[in-house]
Amino acid sequence: MTIEAMQPLLQPLATQTGKTEANSKGDFKSALMNALQSVNQDQLASSEATQALVKQEPIDVHDVMIAASKASVSMQAALEVRNKAVEAYQEMMRMQI
Repeated sequence: MTIEAMQPLLQPLATQTGKTEANSKGDFKSALMNALQSVNQDQLASSEATQALVKQEPIDVHDVMIAASKASVSMQAALEVRNKAVEAYQEMMRMQI
């Protein structure tokens, strides 16, 4: 659904930002993929730091704890995003048309 009266107002904004509809379609997907890759990297870094500590390699305990905390926070954030997405989907499915 497009509103014709708004189209002339949106065209200058699209040229100023450099985005068009074709460019903005993959933004959410790429942002989500980047976020999930970041969570995965944090988890791997935490695991590697923990393994290094267990093997008694020269690593500080506080670096291991920081990596574990960072991985935990990023995982909690990802879970909250997932929960909100599931909640929004369920709300849409409850709508009567």
